[in-house]
Amino acid sequence: MTHTSTDQPAPRASGAVVPVLAFAGIVVAVMQTLLVPVIKDLPQLLDTEPSNATWVLTSTLLSGAVATPIMGRLGDLYGKRRMLVLSLSVMVVGALVSALTSDLLTMIAGRTLQGFAMGAIPLGIGLMRDMLPREKLGSAMALMSSSIGVGGGLALPAAALIAQHADWHALFYGAAGLGALSIALTLLVVPESPMRAKGSFDVLGAIGLSAGLVLFLLPITKGSDWGWTSGTTLGLFGASAIVLVLWGVMELRVQAPLVDLRTTARPAVLFTNLASIMVGVSFYVVSLVLPQLLQLPKATGYGLGQSMVVAGLLVAPLGLTMMFTAPVYARLSAKYGPKVTLILGMLIIAIGYGAGLGLMSAPWQSLVIAVVLGAGIGLAYSSLPALIVGAVPASETGAANGLNTLMRSIGTSVSSAVIGMVLANTANNVNGVAIPTMHGFRVSFLIATGAVAIGLLMALLLPRNRPATKPQLRASSEEDAALRHAEEVLRGFRGRVLDATGTPVARAKVTLIDRRGRQAGATLSSEDGSYALAVPAQGAYVLAARASGHGPLASAATHAGDDSAVDLDLSLPGETVSA
Repeated sequence: MTHTSTDQPAPRASGAVVPVLAFAGIVVAVMQTLLVPVIKDLPQLLDTEPSNATWVLTSTLLSGAVATPIMGRLGDLYGKRRMLVLSLSVMVVGALVSALTSDLLTMIAGRTLQGFAMGAIPLGIGLMRDMLPREKLGSAMALMSSSIGVGGGLALPAAALIAQHADWHALFYGAAGLGALSIALTLLVVPESPMRAKGSFDVLGAIGLSAGLVLFLLPITKGSDWGWTSGTTLGLFGASAIVLVLWGVMELRVQAPLVDLRTTARPAVLFTNLASIMVGVSFYVVSLVLPQLLQLPKATGYGLGQSMVVAGLLVAPLGLTMMFTAPVYARLSAKYGPKVTLILGMLIIAIGYGAGLGLMSAPWQSLVIAVVLGAGIGLAYSSLPALIVGAVPASETGAANGLNTLMRSIGTSVSSAVIGMVLANTANNVNGVAIPTMHGFRVSFLIATGAVAIGLLMALLLPRNRPATKPQLRASSEEDAALRHAEEVLRGFRGRVLDATGTPVARAKVTLIDRRGRQAGATLSSEDGSYALAVPAQGAYVLAARASGHGPLASAATHAGDDSAVDLDLSLPGETVSA
């Protein structure tokens, strides 16, 4: 059989790629938490009811939840860097729309466009997966995953400073500027991945998911106004259930679905995703409650009377602690596994919220809550990609991580709607202004504690890691691991890596990439240049090889179920390789 190479070899990542992609994640977080310092003033600023003002936050999270799988799939089909730039560009346009208006509906439209930036997270993880060596991928994905919390923590005091000393619309000009900077850095530093998925975009799947999520979140947000047992509320919940069930049936039958639902049926993936929703809920509650409690005047009897900036600085450790827990997570996970770190993270979050119920009477107590919750959420967030990668074949890590990001987005969306509703419902009306009550704050913390308890149960139900899920190349030496792996392979691609003179190339990195552009395996050639890679399923693949002192090679190969001999000639990048 004959294999022709891809148009271009897989690009090598420069050292700046991971920081630039993580910066894109931080920009997304800034956009999400931009309005937290002015939440309590939104009804007056937009001349509307508090229950309507919550849509300015919920619309962003909702469009983000929808954009995550859509942009991920478009990235697989048409280029991940291209879609990353498009996501950030839509956010910049949305920020400029919001900067120029004080009208509620126009503001919601602008904030909805800003939510599309959420697609940057799975796209960034996808680009890392295509470009980084396997041994660096785990820590890079954890950094991308936790950049949401880091950016959110840093954004709070900065946004508060701007809102206190300038017109609040300046917040959106700042977000647009950061978005433009992220686009420029991405275009300068991040190469486009040559990996492309076959198939077409599932338009019906995108419409079905969007409709189902909107029908679900609308009654959650407005149920208290309409009445929880009213025909409208119950009708929308019913319609949401019908739409999502029909969408699920359709996704199972489509050849190239927007979301691969079969992957979610595995217990390791299902329980990780359910835990992710609860982590998303718990992360957003503290971001909504603490800044408001800190800024309420002392005359209320429970408000802490802090300025917007001080409130932002006291909550900032939430994100900063998440950043500092990353190296701690790496050590704990290496020793005990990501399931244990997720359980530990959940326990710390539960302690934070439980203690928070009694620590609401002084500003320094808010700082303690932020640090404890930041440590717990940081551990939990860092564990999620590792659990997903360990639970699915390498060829499915992209789809599974995209779905996991969606679950966290749904968690934050539900959290925003529910807590906004609780605070609006329990508020006191003083001279036409709704003032949140201590009862509302405590109920919000109780909801978060309940969510964490459910998340902890899901984490405990996760199956134990099997030895097979441990990363390859964790042996006394990489050559030994490659040789042992070669002995274990029954069916797959085998061959030798050669240079221009036909001499074997030792320690060459050989990567197997599936038709969707996802890494399906990797190994190092042994001293005689031989390599062997197991194949997850029959079909089309790309074999990429690189070694120091040689040009990289990427060549297409089809596996028909038997052992396929493919020699990789590093002197012929882009040429035909015969088996």
